[in-house]
Amino acid sequence: MFPMFSIEAIMGLIPINLHLQKLSGRSQLWAHSLPPIYIIWSLMEPNFLSSTSQHLSSLGVLTKHQHESIKGHLVNIDNRFNEVFPSFAPLHPKFSLGFRVIDTFSDHFSFNLFSKQKNDGLKMCIHQLDNIVIKSSSIPLLALIITDASVKSNIATSILHMHICNKPISKTLHAVHIISTKAELFTIRCGINQATNHNDISKIIVVTDSIHAAKKIFDPSSHLYQVHSATILNELCIFFSHHQDNSIEFWECPSCCNWNLHKVVDKETKVFNPIPLFPCKMSWDFSKKSQCDNITNIWKMTFQASDFEGKQFLNLLDGDDNIIEPSYIKGGAWLKYFGHLNSLCTRASRAITNHAPIGEYRLRFFPREEFRCPCGMYPIESRCHILYECRRFNEYWNPWRDSINHFVMFLETNLSVFAFLDSTSSSVVSRTHN
Repeated sequence: MFPMFSIEAIMGLIPINLHLQKLSGRSQLWAHSLPPIYIIWSLMEPNFLSSTSQHLSSLGVLTKHQHESIKGHLVNIDNRFNEVFPSFAPLHPKFSLGFRVIDTFSDHFSFNLFSKQKNDGLKMCIHQLDNIVIKSSSIPLLALIITDASVKSNIATSILHMHICNKPISKTLHAVHIISTKAELFTIRCGINQATNHNDISKIIVVTDSIHAAKKIFDPSSHLYQVHSATILNELCIFFSHHQDNSIEFWECPSCCNWNLHKVVDKETKVFNPIPLFPCKMSWDFSKKSQCDNITNIWKMTFQASDFEGKQFLNLLDGDDNIIEPSYIKGGAWLKYFGHLNSLCTRASRAITNHAPIGEYRLRFFPREEFRCPCGMYPIESRCHILYECRRFNEYWNPWRDSINHFVMFLETNLSVFAFLDSTSSSVVSRTHN
């Protein structure tokens, strides 16, 4: 039997049934990103309707028995809507041309990014942030907001410290089933809300290690953080309108800087251990990630617990001494070790599936052909014998060759192992070993 599922796993190709399941789930989520003017919204339950009137054939007019008896993609979309809280707001006025903050208040906000190209970038970043702290302590109209977030056990902890004229204000937030980017943006949103509620504040400085999350605030394109962005933009527009000198600055502070004030916030997010007391909805991006994780786990379980793996499959260990499991992320779990060279990838795949030009394979499929090991020390040229005992290859035994790093090293050292050789190359190899 050809090891098709094993080859697919090595190449990082998820089984087609699981791939279709993933695509189906993605399509259900993408329907959630459509504007409310789309007709599909009129077919959903009434609590999801906004500006669209309810259709006569919508799910909301069905009886309980009818709703339980029907199945289909529309029902799955509706059920998915019940699990995910709103993330998109593509028709919000703040994203419309001419009403955007980048159109009306383009000179009221700025971003200060960390320079990775400069050798003294870290020192310069720390020096600039220290100057901001000194400045904020002497200017009562300036609000300094330091934010950070971390995720543990699917629970995001967001903490912000706000300093106004040397008076620190700490705020801790936590949410279940969201990813770190949304948690960072939510922390920034809360910090800006706190600062704009002070009537005497004219300048806001936000220090964060997730500057990409802050940039999403002013991104007019459709993205899954639009609900937070729209709320922040509403507050900033009011803040900018109060006085022409009101402004906000975003400063990037990467974790590698180890800046004192940010390190305190970062430590608090990691020490804090919130416990969810009730089930809640999940964010759009977390729902997407959760489905991918579930499909990957199903693939791993079926691969190991069924015949998909095959009886001859060679389980190798990664750098942490864990058995390598199937994955389609970044080209798969195996290819990143030997996918850079075609010949090496071919020989490694043959060895892992045990479909290689060796005596053990010939004994199984071509029993009339020679299957003894040329070394004369073993009656069958098996894969185990080649990897651990055969003196033809590298003349040493390595008990750690179950590690994929040592396995690849063995293949790179012995170019003829698990390879098809013609008569000329065979004689050359034999003379080399002799």
